[in-house]
Amino acid sequence: MNMIQFLGALEIGLLYGLVSLGVYLTFRAINFPDLTVDGTFPLGAAVAATLLVNGTHPILATAAAILAGSLAGFITGYLHVRWNILGLLAGILTMTALYSVNLRIMGRPNIALLSELTLFSYFKGSHVVLWSMFGIIILVIYFLYRFLASQFGLALRASGINPRVSPSYGINIGLMTLIGLAASNGLVALAGALFAQAHGFADISLGTGTLITGLASVIVGESLLPKHRLLFMLIACILGSILYRLVIALALNSQFAGLQAQDLNLITAVLVVIAMMVPKIRQNFTLKSRRTL
Repeated sequence: MNMIQFLGALEIGLLYGLVSLGVYLTFRAINFPDLTVDGTFPLGAAVAATLLVNGTHPILATAAAILAGSLAGFITGYLHVRWNILGLLAGILTMTALYSVNLRIMGRPNIALLSELTLFSYFKGSHVVLWSMFGIIILVIYFLYRFLASQFGLALRASGINPRVSPSYGINIGLMTLIGLAASNGLVALAGALFAQAHGFADISLGTGTLITGLASVIVGESLLPKHRLLFMLIACILGSILYRLVIALALNSQFAGLQAQDLNLITAVLVVIAMMVPKIRQNFTLKSRRTL
């Protein structure tokens, strides 16, 4: 893997780091299996791209994408909380509907942004997207940490850790689920909007495998840093996303395994399995060491 491939993997890892933060909010903070993200990632790209080609300012286009993603997450939560639809099914229903919604928004399967003004057009120099994403990631982690460490954020996390006991402390589980899903899918839509602006296109198929990618990043990150510190967990999501992309780039560019682009899902599955096995292996090794002593 040469330097160009390394920097490319680092850039895409930072972009999808926002997805992993969104997945962390649902799967870890509120304990909700949300499949909506496969629809909100291309939704963010579709909304931002459509507004940009119509002359909207990049900041407003990106903000609109975040709002659209938050609304999609809210709809999933509403189906689950108000109508008692299984969370997994509610996410599938919203994701399925978003495919048609995204086509309606774009008016065609894809939109090119090669000549449009984007957020990254305001910066000059080499590796603009990479350095811009570093700054965006730092800001997102800061605000997300402040939110989750606040009294409201503690209540939100408590609703996921122990939903049976939380209501006795005055925590509204339904409200926390709605807010968690809205915030999560807003982050994922932001990732989609930034992806479209960084790569110059939005496509209806961008969301394929988004959830698996985010979940893999979270699991890999959890194996790197301790889980008992909130800040470490947020940073671990980003590190996991970067490492995940670097491993994939290394695997696809290595000659000894003979892997090709169509083997991406296989590599993802193997990487997730290994990441889930590492904590168990580490635990068994620790127990054996203690018994020896």
